[in-house]
Amino acid sequence: MTVPLSVLDLAPVSPTGTVRESLQASVALAQAAERHGYRRVWYAEHHNMATIASSATAVVVAHVAAHTSTIRLGAGGVMLPNHSPLAVAEQFGTLAELHPGRIDLGLGRAPGSDQTTARAMRRDPRASDRFPEDVLELQAYLAGESTVPGVQAVPGAGTRVPLYVLGSSLFGAQLAAALGLPYAFASHFAPAALEQAVAIYRAQFRPSQQLDEPYVLAAVNVVAADDAEDAREQLRARRRSWVRGMLSRGPGAPELSDEAVDAFLGTTEGRHLADMLRYSAVGTPEDVRAYLDDFARHADADELVVAFQSADLPARLRSLELTALAAGAVAA
Repeated sequence: MTVPLSVLDLAPVSPTGTVRESLQASVALAQAAERHGYRRVWYAEHHNMATIASSATAVVVAHVAAHTSTIRLGAGGVMLPNHSPLAVAEQFGTLAELHPGRIDLGLGRAPGSDQTTARAMRRDPRASDRFPEDVLELQAYLAGESTVPGVQAVPGAGTRVPLYVLGSSLFGAQLAAALGLPYAFASHFAPAALEQAVAIYRAQFRPSQQLDEPYVLAAVNVVAADDAEDAREQLRARRRSWVRGMLSRGPGAPELSDEAVDAFLGTTEGRHLADMLRYSAVGTPEDVRAYLDDFARHADADELVVAFQSADLPARLRSLELTALAAGAVAA
């Protein structure tokens, strides 16, 4: 591999597992990523999703950081419309003081939930419209150059936690370019605009105090196994789980059988949902390395953020290990 590898961990909760077990698995995954030379592990903010345990992202980062030593950790990302910039600066400033040189802060514009959940979080539905201004306010707090007279982030001021703009559309690309920040594209579930967004970001990038040249991170799904058919079956199971979660939301929703999900996947709408996982490296270590090399070129990426899609922790750990050994992941 000519680009470094990192990890996106959604702290998945299995149908037969608990949240505690999920968070313990996240620690084990980060420790393995550290041993095998991955650059960073990020956790995503999602709400009201029974299968994802990373909603309190800063808390998860703090816990994992206390059980690792060198690997970078952060949000991929914090959904800024859900929070005040000051509160985020204080949280991640605290993390940076506790774990200097190891904390990242990726920022997203979406609520990370449905509209009903967003209302339950007491957020103004127009908050996403203020995303550019909120990013600048947050950046100023972390630099110790607050734009709000009389208000400083304590902790946070002067930590200069590095910011990353997350996106799956052209808006994020344009904002990251204008602010001179790294850009992370969510191609692991929103592949459509990848090429155009990256091209716009690189063309419009303006250097900043944080970054001299454009820097692109692209997310990609991975299932690596010793046997190629085993890897393909793991992805089939993950795709069914993905679609089942999309179709069976809310209390009392019926649990769809594998047969019902497979039948749906044969429809036009089902194929559209399945295409959300378009960028997936699946197979033996050699298969995965070849795919990731091609994908890095296709995405024009400086770094790949891998979402390991195996259903259980042993399989995810094996997938992480095989991918690192095949790709020669080296921390930097």
